[in-house]
Amino acid sequence: MLAPMQGLTNSAMRRLVIDRGRPEVVFTEFLRVSGVSRRRFGRRDMADIAAEQDGVPLVVQLVGHGVEPLVDAALIARDNGARHLNLNLGCPYGRMTTAATGGALLQYPERLAELLPALRRAIAGGFSVKLRAGYEDPRQIFSLLPLLEDAGVDWLVLHPRTVVQKYAGEADHRLTAEVVARTRLPVIANGDIRSAAEGRLMLERTGAAGLMIGRAAMADPLIFARLRGDAPGIPDLEQQARDLHGYLQGLLPLYRERFCGEKQVLDKMKNVLLFIDQPAFADTVRRLKKSRTIPAFARLLEEL
Repeated sequence: MLAPMQGLTNSAMRRLVIDRGRPEVVFTEFLRVSGVSRRRFGRRDMADIAAEQDGVPLVVQLVGHGVEPLVDAALIARDNGARHLNLNLGCPYGRMTTAATGGALLQYPERLAELLPALRRAIAGGFSVKLRAGYEDPRQIFSLLPLLEDAGVDWLVLHPRTVVQKYAGEADHRLTAEVVARTRLPVIANGDIRSAAEGRLMLERTGAAGLMIGRAAMADPLIFARLRGDAPGIPDLEQQARDLHGYLQGLLPLYRERFCGEKQVLDKMKNVLLFIDQPAFADTVRRLKKSRTIPAFARLLEEL
């Protein structure tokens, strides 16, 4: 699965990743559910709701608070074609202006005990949850498992860090293996999967039903093909250069189509470059980050 990454896995990026690596499932960025507006979703978010993208199942991820707003949002998404909904209980940057959202909701299991069954009743298709292992305690997940099972969640995505950790330290996939052993729900492992070799090893060691990959897919969309054995697991330097060139050259016109103005397109491309860490290409990437025009950026790409 391609992980939902806010500001990155927009429809253009998903199209590119599907074309190059073809993950088996893709997620929308999280769609913010308004607790006050009856529209629930913004206009751009509404355009993202669908059952699939380019022939690949698309999971619509919701982030918000309150039973009524989230149930309303789920019904709107269903009526606009969504077949699978996911509740975000993992984002460590949940807004607290009105109420807890994302990972912050893990502080309130009693709210989840009301919210999850209500969403299950409203969702006719698939329903999953993406969550951290806990808010402060990484073993909180074990007190949440009965709640998730009783609510009728179909599967869960586990990132084995706490909310307060954000992205510090390492994801503890020993915890993932323990969760797999203690629940009947399929568990998707997420966090610090940096290569196809690491992904295959993680599946073996944890018994997880699948993998969700984010940052490594932003560095190399072919990671999904590498996991399947459809692309070289460890390409030589020449092939790495061709792969990176094809990736960035393919993404640039998609971003020019989606975003408005040269500066926004370049800023979005430079956000992607933050994930490219191959030492052999460090100088070219550094100069790409300094590009001030799209033609200059495109010329530098030819050096790869």
